[in-house]
Formats: sequence, structure tokens, C-alpha cells
Amino acid sequence: MGDFASSTRQGLSSRPIALDLLPTPRRLPVQFTGSGSEYFRIWIVNLLLTLVTLSLYHPFAKARKLRYFHANTLVGDEALGFHGNPWAMLRGYLLVIAFFGCYALAGQVSPGAAMLAAGAFAVLWPALWLASMRFRLANTSWRGLRLRFTGDLGGTYGAYLPALPLGIALAASAASGDGQSPLAIGGAMVLGVAVLASLLLTPMALASIKRYQHHHFAYAGETTRLTVPTRAFYGLFMRTGLVSLAAGLLLAGAAGVVAALGLAVGGRLSGAAAIGAAVLGLLGYLVLFALTQPYFSARLQNLLWNGTASFHLRFECTLRYRDLAWLSLRNMLLMVCTLGLYRPFAAVNTARLRLEAVHLLAYCDLDGLTQAPGRAAAEATGEAAADVLGVDIGL
Repeated sequence: MGDFASSTRQGLSSRPIALDLLPTPRRLPVQFTGSGSEYFRIWIVNLLLTLVTLSLYHPFAKARKLRYFHANTLVGDEALGFHGNPWAMLRGYLLVIAFFGCYALAGQVSPGAAMLAAGAFAVLWPALWLASMRFRLANTSWRGLRLRFTGDLGGTYGAYLPALPLGIALAASAASGDGQSPLAIGGAMVLGVAVLASLLLTPMALASIKRYQHHHFAYAGETTRLTVPTRAFYGLFMRTGLVSLAAGLLLAGAAGVVAALGLAVGGRLSGAAAIGAAVLGLLGYLVLFALTQPYFSARLQNLLWNGTASFHLRFECTLRYRDLAWLSLRNMLLMVCTLGLYRPFAAVNTARLRLEAVHLLAYCDLDGLTQAPGRAAAEATGEAAADVLGVDIGL
């Protein structure tokens, strides 16, 4: 812990420091005080109004959800706040809907038009992502101060550059069409090469985007940095692949046992064996998902937040894989049994587990931090940028 904090401060030593460092950091736990029953009432109203308005109420529903989750997230006994204007969120929602509408219409015209529409969306995505990050952070507050995202447009496009093969793969898939025209054949060839490249570059692309994202979180006079090397992301993907392979082999063995039993009992129980195999397949999918996705999510959360710090602040995250895996499996089973009505309870339970695994370590007096020189101008700049861009694309 000390080595990390020391190396982080050395990397930020060029910034003028107005606060004294504490010899021992103050640990601020993150707590989530929301309840499933409270959020269920918000969720069911949001769902009904979204259906009645043909999804146009969705941004307002999201704003209500964010206000509830922020108000119930306490960092050191101080709640977060969300101040986003749902009308600005509506602009971002309509923009994304318009893009997908153009893509669907272009697909009806020709594969080439669909490819151009998909390519245009891929080109504009980093700009939309930047606008959404600025909007979301500029409208989030803690201890009376707004957060900020300090990234710029050029840096955002540079961070997304390793993800370019994936964007080409998505655009080229639209050109595959019926697989007979020259454009379709060329698109399929480009698609194959791009998919292979994207598989090899996905960890690098994720590292690039996350490093840029965590390099530009700002609060008062603090700006964070991420000190996680790219090789750590490749290691995470490799370990997740091994977990997925082990779970798949286990499920394949169980399916083989069921198939062998069906053959052993003969035709009289073959129908029952088929039903059993189908049920086992569904349960197997749930188990596979509950083993692999939580592993990746838990390890990624720990990797990112344990490596994120500013000069006076750093994070500590101890999210346990087995806790998230068990909760994910239980949530999925209960949502299936309740036909989806358990969803708000699942969201609250997941938020509590993931948030309460995080601690904020402050190496300074927080009251002094809120009075850091220049903070008012920095906050005004962040809020102005968010108001001008005024979009939220659902990050």
C-alpha cells in the first residue's frame, strides 16, 4: 500500500501541493443504504411510464434511478448527489435512437449503406463517450463539490485507437449481406481479419480506454492516475478464459452423463431424458454465466480501483469473486422464478456488494481539500462543458 501511494505521488510531484500529507491515511468506507422494496416502487413506475410513452420516458426513468442510487451511496457518511437534467439525457437518448434507426434503414437499402452507417457510428462513438463522461461526472457531487472528467476529444480518440479493429469488424459484418456480391465477399474477408485482430487486441483496447478514463477523474484539486500495466489486462483475459474452459468442461461432462443415462434406459424414458437434458442445458448456461462473468467483473473492479489514485486520495477494493458469483446465480434464478419482477432487488443487492467492497483512503484533511485553490474555476469549466455537450448515452 505504501509503495503504491509513494509511486503515485512521485508521478504527480510536478503539481503544486497546498495540503499537508497525513502519516496514516483516513479510511472512508463506502456504504449503500438502499433497499429492494424502496427501489421496486421506483422501478415499477419507471417501467410502466416507459412502456406507455414508447420508451421516451427512459431518460427520466434513468435520472430517477441515478438520484436514488447516488443518494443512498455514502462515502465516509457523506452521500453522493446526482443533479443531471433528464431533458439533456433525452437529447442523448434520441441521438442514439436516430443512429440505430439510420443503420436499420440503411440495411434495408444495401449492405454498403449499412456498412457506411455502422462506420459513421463507430467514428462518432468516442466523441459521444466523452460527452457522456463529462455529463455524468459534472452532475455527480460529494461533500458539496462536483466531480469532473478532464479528458479532451483528441485524447479520447487516441485512447480508442486500439479498439479500431473491433469497429471495423462491426462495420464489415453489415457488408457481408447474402455473401454473394463482391462487396459482401470483401466485407466478409475484412470481417474475418478484423475479428481475429480484435480478439488479440481486446485486452490492449480495454487497457487503453480504462487508463485514459481513470487518468481524468477529478475532484477539487485532485486528478487520478491509473498505474496498471497492459500485461495485467492480458492476464485477466487469460485467467477468465481458463475459468470459462473449466466450467464448460464440467458442464459437458454433466451433459454426457445425462445422455448416457438416456441411452441406457432405452426408448421408454428417452422423452424424459430429452427434457432433462434441456433443463440441464438451461441450468448449465446459467451456471457458466454465473462462474465466468462475475470472475471477470470482480477481478476487473479490483484491478482498476486498486490501481487508481491521486496525490492525496487512493482507492482500495476487495471484491470477492465467490460472493459476486453466488449473488449473480441467485439473482438469475429468482428473476426467472418471478418473471423478472426480482430485477430491482437484484440491482440493489449487486450495488451493495460491489460498492461496499471499496474504501477511499485520504492522505489529507478533506476539509482542506475542498478549499484547494482553483477548484471553483475547474468545477465551472467542467459543468459548462457538460451543459454544452448535454448528452448522456447510458454509460
